[in-house]
Amino acid sequence: MLYDIVDPRFRQYVVGNALLEKLGEGYRWAEGPVWFGDMNALVFSDVPSDRMLVWSELGGVRVFRQPSGYANGNTRDRQGRLVTCSHLARAVQRTEHDGEIRVLVDAFQGRRLNSPNDVVVKSDDTVWFSDPNYGIAGDYQGARATQELPCNVYRFDPHTGDLRVASDAFQAPNGLAFGPGERVLYVAETGDPSGSPRPHIKVFDVSDDGAHLENGRVLHEFEGGNADGLRCDEDGNLWCGSADGVACIASDGTLLGRIRVGSVVANVAFGGPRRNRLFICAAQSLYAVYVNTRGLTSA
Repeated sequence: MLYDIVDPRFRQYVVGNALLEKLGEGYRWAEGPVWFGDMNALVFSDVPSDRMLVWSELGGVRVFRQPSGYANGNTRDRQGRLVTCSHLARAVQRTEHDGEIRVLVDAFQGRRLNSPNDVVVKSDDTVWFSDPNYGIAGDYQGARATQELPCNVYRFDPHTGDLRVASDAFQAPNGLAFGPGERVLYVAETGDPSGSPRPHIKVFDVSDDGAHLENGRVLHEFEGGNADGLRCDEDGNLWCGSADGVACIASDGTLLGRIRVGSVVANVAFGGPRRNRLFICAAQSLYAVYVNTRGLTSA
């Protein structure tokens, strides 16, 4: 069965005759999907293969960029530019309209970042990203190196160059997404499935000036597996990659249901002309399924 209905509210989001479509396979670890409406295409990362790929309905999957600097998470800013987390460069980078790749930030207070993992851009152009150590823990997803900073969530203002710690309340911060109206920020804590902390999603209030996170609390704790990349829909629900597929979690923290994929899901993105198609990066494959909701335009 494709869907697990845990809470009756999940039924309204299920398109009964929609199939889980496999769009591509053969990757080492698919991650970082981001939809480009102007290209009608999805860009995503194959982290250990040091490449980025692009999928389109007519063209299938082809190489977008190789080498990619062991790119992981991707998003777009409000000017339509690609923003990418590079494990190898230990940086957040932006691809300009002319194709130039510019480093936005790669250090904090004179120390190198670990390996930026996932990223979102707020409507005021500030860049928020997680910085666990996955890319420097070994050579498979980057290059082994000494960790110089704790695993924080950061806020970067490209207008002023100001970089600040948004939260240090994590062991392994991962996916992140703003809720409707950007009043809250959700952050996945991958944690340790067999230890502490267990994988969970934490939610923070965004301060009135939009520059700070406040009142951090656990929204949802996973019973097993992991918490990874996530996106928010127009109703405020979170669609989160986990060990058993995609978990749909209401804004009150209730697990509404799951999409069973058959492998660990690293990340998801809404796309298509109506943003009602959920693209799923699941281990070595790329999938998509239509759902009866739309992703936030900023997600």
